[in-house]
Amino acid sequence: MRVLGIDPGSLITGYGVVEEEGNRLRALTWGTVRTSSKHALSERLKRIYNGLAEPLQTWQPDAVSVEQVFFADNPKTALTLGHARGVALLAVAHADVQLVEYSALEIKMAVVGYGRAAKPQVQQMVKHLLNLEAAPQPADAADALAAAICHMHTHSFRRRLSR
Repeated sequence: MRVLGIDPGSLITGYGVVEEEGNRLRALTWGTVRTSSKHALSERLKRIYNGLAEPLQTWQPDAVSVEQVFFADNPKTALTLGHARGVALLAVAHADVQLVEYSALEIKMAVVGYGRAAKPQVQQMVKHLLNLEAAPQPADAADALAAAICHMHTHSFRRRLSR
């Protein structure tokens, strides 16, 4: 199974592809789609869409795991983040891939074992679980890999229950 994780953001959107090899997980790629607040919102959204369409096409995941967004600092930030998340979901829909969503708490529980874990803890566990030499940078990419790992663990658990 191959999962693309997405951590949506209006300035930095993280992504990461994780594949299951037997009982082990392996990171195939990770990175970020960066935009600038100096550009028009429409240009930023187009960049996010195109930046996510590329790994969707290249890696052809079986599922996409996206972090749900529950809060923002202010209403304008929330709306902009909602737009960014919307184009991310549109890219997934156009690729015709199964979409699953998890809260930040669920992702941290699945990866760290503690729902209120700090970003450095998530990065270190992602490094450990994917057997990487260094923690993925930036944190947005690590969060996207964590979203993919969360779905891998959840899917694996559900598969075992159904046997």
